[in-house]
Amino acid sequence: MRGMRSRAMSRALAWGVLGGLLAGTFDMLYATGFWALRDVPAQRIFQSVAAGALGRAAFTGGWATALLGLSLHYLIAAAMGLAYAFAARDVPPLRDRPWRYGALYGLVLYAFMNFVVVPLSASPRGGSLPMSWTVCSVIAHVVLVGWPCAWFARRGWDGRWWRTSRSPVLATSTT
Repeated sequence: MRGMRSRAMSRALAWGVLGGLLAGTFDMLYATGFWALRDVPAQRIFQSVAAGALGRAAFTGGWATALLGLSLHYLIAAAMGLAYAFAARDVPPLRDRPWRYGALYGLVLYAFMNFVVVPLSASPRGGSLPMSWTVCSVIAHVVLVGWPCAWFARRGWDGRWWRTSRSPVLATSTT
């Protein structure tokens, strides 16, 4: 019995990591696409992530620091997916309502990254970003980050993508 629970936990957390990696891919595609329209190369986007650890030196390190930034981005994204999956283990609504709680999670992640992590990092402080970046980033964190984390956590714990008649929510309904 204990081995079954351990396998179920491992499977669910693996799905959480996969959800985080998918979210990281979507988020990076969004960021590189947004800035490519403004003639900013992908290398510079990846270096801006590395700047959180290296400061201004990240922008002079070429592809080495760009790859460090991309690796850090995926590490953070995997941790985000893992955190949601771990929380969803004991909180069934996080699994049963992925649209709602995934959206909320995306908003929380956006706020945490921009108002806690980035200010505490070595990332250089500079000019203001366009309002379009901020608005699109909030939406992207809901759709491209929060929702994949929630959906993959559901899949990991319950083995389902969609609500079915076997869902605890529908099974308890008697109306």
